[in-house]
Amino acid sequence: MVTDETTLITRRAMMSAFAAATVVAAPTFSNAAGFLRGAGDIRKVSMMSRRTGERISTIYWIDGEYIPEAIQEISYFMRDWRRNETKTIDRRTIDIMAASHAILNTDEPFTMLSGYRSAKTNAMLRRQSRSVAKNSLHIKGQAVDLRLGSRSVRQISKAAAKCNAGGVGRYSRSNFVHMDCGPVRVWGR
Repeated sequence: MVTDETTLITRRAMMSAFAAATVVAAPTFSNAAGFLRGAGDIRKVSMMSRRTGERISTIYWIDGEYIPEAIQEISYFMRDWRRNETKTIDRRTIDIMAASHAILNTDEPFTMLSGYRSAKTNAMLRRQSRSVAKNSLHIKGQAVDLRLGSRSVRQISKAAAKCNAGGVGRYSRSNFVHMDCGPVRVWGR
């Protein structure tokens, strides 16, 4: 497994060039999807939940079509575990996760720290930490907080930012990266 940052940048540059040539061929919900083309026309996510211990590895898109049952499975996996509430996760967020994972070129599943959060859970977390946004995209099912043991926060955030498809927050002290399908922006250290 190669974790050398120079190698990753070279891979990202190559994938970016490939994606730029293919993104015109079939419009999608997110720029991130362009990074996923050319790999057998499938998209998949692989994650484990730090909170519940659950794991998911599923193909959610085949030949230009999202698989409703897989989106439902992903949404359940990314539920608010504190209240056991589920919200359909925005497909654009799923695409950003999958594209970032592909750019990082690893078989290791993401570790998910937070997916969907109910308004009540978000308010409770906001009382505990000033880094929790009042109108967080987690409440809308449009954000996820992830980490990888084999990649640094910097590497993961660069991969997500390369997708140019939403917000990317770098939380180095807490060792995770926030990804969302909101406005394109980058923050954190």
